[in-house]
Amino acid sequence: MRANFIFSEVWIGLRRNLTMTIAVVITVAVGMAMLGVGLMINAQVGMMKGYWDDKVEVSVFLCNKGSAMPTCNGKAITAAQTKALEAHIKGTQGVKEVFFETQATAYKNFQESFSASKALVDATKVEDMPMSFRVKLNDPDNYAPVVQAMQGQPGVAQVTDQKQLLGPFFAMLDKLAFYALAVAIILVLAAALLIGNTVRLSAFNRRRETGIMRLVGASNLYIQLPFVMEGVIAGLVGGVFAAVILIVTKVFLFEELGKFFGDATAQLGWNDVAQSITITMAIGVVICVLASFVTLRRYLRV
Repeated sequence: MRANFIFSEVWIGLRRNLTMTIAVVITVAVGMAMLGVGLMINAQVGMMKGYWDDKVEVSVFLCNKGSAMPTCNGKAITAAQTKALEAHIKGTQGVKEVFFETQATAYKNFQESFSASKALVDATKVEDMPMSFRVKLNDPDNYAPVVQAMQGQPGVAQVTDQKQLLGPFFAMLDKLAFYALAVAIILVLAAALLIGNTVRLSAFNRRRETGIMRLVGASNLYIQLPFVMEGVIAGLVGGVFAAVILIVTKVFLFEELGKFFGDATAQLGWNDVAQSITITMAIGVVICVLASFVTLRRYLRV
């Protein structure tokens, strides 16, 4: 009997404040979705950083004949200079491994990287590709001393570090995650205010029923429970919509991003999506419960 009464009160409250309930559901859905996207971006950035930390290397490009680089003066590196440079790189502190890449290997990698642009591949010849040393580091974050040790060496055209090239990209992703979380917090606060207002209106509309319940000795929890359940239901429905948004985001955004990586360890998995959905739904329900209780203590006076 008590359970039937509580559910009937919840149903009455949802029907009386249908517009406000829909507004709560939408706000909770968008807020929780933004929070989930922020969590997913953070997880993806962490995976990508771990992926690239393993593969990051310093590339030491060597001079070709007719090279336009000022340090080459149009001259190609000699065999003696190549051998001396290799010994210098191996002897540099912080260097883990050194690989020599020939023009043929560089051209093959170029063809694979730009296979979608046939005109560019056809216009490029093997002799256009520079030879290089690929240097793996003990600490990818400590690349500056190694780069400085390579620059200015005879026969070196250019020294580039992948970590430095990827830095702006990771910084952009970090900012995107921060803004997503900031917007999510604002929307969550808006949802809490809407839930509080909905519960207040529901309590005001049913003040006669609650007054009778107090007179017959109903406990505070028994009186509060229907109103709290309204907020919880709105939060759960909003959480379900948020979960759908996160699944769609995973399929159409993170799956597309994952195509740039051949290694599955750099791609956001469904376990991470499920974890984000669980966290966002739990936060949504907790916020709805807290907002309902705080509002009831102030307006219901039970």
